[in-house]
Amino acid sequence: MEAKKKVMVGMSGGVDSSTAAALLIDEGYEVYGATLKLWDSPNDCDKPMTRTCCSLEDVEDARASAFKLGIPFYVLNMKQLFEEKVVNYFVDSYLGGITPNPCIACNRYIKFEAMLNKARALGMDYIATGHYARIEYNEKSDRYILKKAKDLSKDQSYVLYMLTQDQLKRLLLPLGEYSKAEVRAIAEKKDLVNAKKPDSQDICFVANGKYTDFIKKYRGIDFPEGVYLDKKGNVIGKNKGMINYTIGQRKGLGMSFSEPKYVISKDSKNNTVTLGSKVEGMVNSLIAEDMNYILYEKPREEKAVMARTRYSQKEAPAKLIALENDRAKIVFDTPIAFVAPGQSVVLYEGDLVVGGGIISETQS
Repeated sequence: MEAKKKVMVGMSGGVDSSTAAALLIDEGYEVYGATLKLWDSPNDCDKPMTRTCCSLEDVEDARASAFKLGIPFYVLNMKQLFEEKVVNYFVDSYLGGITPNPCIACNRYIKFEAMLNKARALGMDYIATGHYARIEYNEKSDRYILKKAKDLSKDQSYVLYMLTQDQLKRLLLPLGEYSKAEVRAIAEKKDLVNAKKPDSQDICFVANGKYTDFIKKYRGIDFPEGVYLDKKGNVIGKNKGMINYTIGQRKGLGMSFSEPKYVISKDSKNNTVTLGSKVEGMVNSLIAEDMNYILYEKPREEKAVMARTRYSQKEAPAKLIALENDRAKIVFDTPIAFVAPGQSVVLYEGDLVVGGGIISETQS
């Protein structure tokens, strides 16, 4: 009799990852649960709406789900790596005037690199998570491909674009074919403690989403006032410090104008924020760095793709032009508004993820 394949499931304490573990048991895998201990934040944990990393409740929900499912359970301490690869990157990015995506950094360095390495060391064949996306093997191209989830309203392929072929080969995503309602129904049927637990929101190590308060406290610094500029470089008012603003922001500027004004760029060296109309915030193309390709190797010719520059944004038709040094130029068929350096651009062909990279500059 062939031995069961072993899989380590990253269990956050939420309903998705616990249900993923349950489905893998039903599929005949030998399942082990693991919660990643990422961040201690005792000063924030008593505040309402605080999210997962600091919560003992989440660890205990994961442990209770593992116990209910009858599987071994580990708590893996990755706090030092998380602080180095995610928290410091997050803080440095904001201080440098760009808008980071810490969830993508966490997936890249923690969940799908460090956890996979730990699983391999423990003799596991696979790791699994509760992400909503699908992985398939394409015999013709001899590549593992990443597809959008069946339930497009829950699709998380955007935050998985950095997966390598080796990682895709060893990753299971059991929820890719299910809707959220179906996942909750399975969890209730399995009598899991988190079946009705609300979905987590915001950045996991930042209480109540107030990232500027977190950075002030973490680095022990204040943010002096700066000035607003118009597109021509003229001073038009005072800002509360460059770090307090995001690209595309319209509300909370502290000034009134005869027509709507948006944040269209930021300068960390001079502590300035440039405001303009929506038209002035339009972008024709961008440069992305640290490109990762999934659907195919780095292309030698121009490719037609659909591009998404934020997690919740609609895709826009564009041309992909691969450059040297893991860079690429993305030229939009029609200009799009408010593209933020530091965010990721993820490219698609239909429901297939072509790949993606980090936006380093934009051209209007």
